[in-house]
Amino acid sequence: MRRILVNHELARRAAKRDAERVPVTLSGLAEVGVALDRDIVAVHESLLAFETIDARAAKVVELRFFGGLENEEVAEALEVSLATVKRDWAAARAWLHRELSVR
Repeated sequence: MRRILVNHELARRAAKRDAERVPVTLSGLAEVGVALDRDIVAVHESLLAFETIDARAAKVVELRFFGGLENEEVAEALEVSLATVKRDWAAARAWLHRELSVR
């Protein structure tokens, strides 16, 4: 899903001005503290940077944000505890919020 959304946004940017635009919004952006019309590519790039810091937490964000999974589903998919997912999600949200507010 992540790749689809990023590719869609990159293609939209490459389209001519007259082309019909289809906005891409995600409800998960509000949880990260980003406006719903925020650039999806910026989120993707920030998440790539975050992967170098904490790969597991970045995977939690990817599954929740792009995959639409709940904490329990993420914990099961990554084979970690629910508490670990909650800690990773909180840390990732704070980091991404700071990173995206600077852009």
